[in-house]
Amino acid sequence: MAEQKRYDALALLSGGLDSILAMRTVMDQGLSVLGLHFVTPFFGKPHLIPFWRSHYGIEVVEVDISQKYVDMILDGPSQGFGKWLNPCIDCKIVMLGHARGLMAEYGAKFLISGEVIGQRPMSQREDALNLITKRAEVRDLLLRPLCAGNLPPTPMEESGLVDRARLHDWHGRGRKPQYALAEQYGFTEIPTPAGGCCLTESQGAARFVKLLTHRDRPTPNDFSLVRAGRQVWAGSHWLAFGRTSVDNDQLAACAEPNDYVFKLADLPGPLAVGRPVAGDWEPETVRDAAALVSSYSGKARKLFESTGEPTRVSVSRGGNVEIVSVVPARETALAWSEPAPDLVREWKKKEVKA
Repeated sequence: MAEQKRYDALALLSGGLDSILAMRTVMDQGLSVLGLHFVTPFFGKPHLIPFWRSHYGIEVVEVDISQKYVDMILDGPSQGFGKWLNPCIDCKIVMLGHARGLMAEYGAKFLISGEVIGQRPMSQREDALNLITKRAEVRDLLLRPLCAGNLPPTPMEESGLVDRARLHDWHGRGRKPQYALAEQYGFTEIPTPAGGCCLTESQGAARFVKLLTHRDRPTPNDFSLVRAGRQVWAGSHWLAFGRTSVDNDQLAACAEPNDYVFKLADLPGPLAVGRPVAGDWEPETVRDAAALVSSYSGKARKLFESTGEPTRVSVSRGGNVEIVSVVPARETALAWSEPAPDLVREWKKKEVKA
């Protein structure tokens, strides 16, 4: 078994420009840095790691913290949620705490993050940065290279391991210094500011809250499924179906043995997953869902309109397959609907009272 490579530092790498520049700034001092790209059901782009390695000249590994992150959401973030369902301060605490736990494995002496004081209103205020450092227990381990000049010297700087004079003193929401440094490095593709977390989006948050109202302790896979494709509910009946082939692949990857998996038997169309959250579905519910799913196949609709012929839909569950014949219909007896953002505000009010 090959010996684990050792690094001077581990860096939180979102894939946004700031995190990349933070890594490169420390690497410029001759120190070896490994980027940790954290992945959860809510964010993460591990498929871009090969590109980051080749284009930005950095070393990166994927780190899955799905269960730890989901537990934080379900137990209630200590610092609360942002505008939607984003626990930005606790998010950073979880990642830094996990990174701290990996230091011994990689022989790392300190940690790096790409925050800039004042850049983000919730998690990058100076008081929030101090709180994150304290709660993650990394006060003497964390270096923020992009705004270090505006912060007290860290032990890494005081010992001479890191040259403080070669760190930055950026602050605020402007990004001119970042773009200028990226140009110096010769980056031809500039990543957007770190984002991609659907917890910060109204529709994404609505999907998650809808799930939370029907399942007390959703699993990471539940949260992955609720992100995929189109999401509709009829009471406690939950149905997700694809809009594209990519959606179909994601749904297939999320499907569990107890799920109802719908697929048109003879025509192209969406794949759909019905996940029971309150017991098995009645046969009428299965047929109603099949009618809705088939309505999103253009060929199924045209066939029925021209010949009156119903659509055959394959419904598989736990290795058993049933074929049901249905009329494609957008308006069905169960009145399936997508979660609305208003759900989030109401749910958060109840959580605060609780």
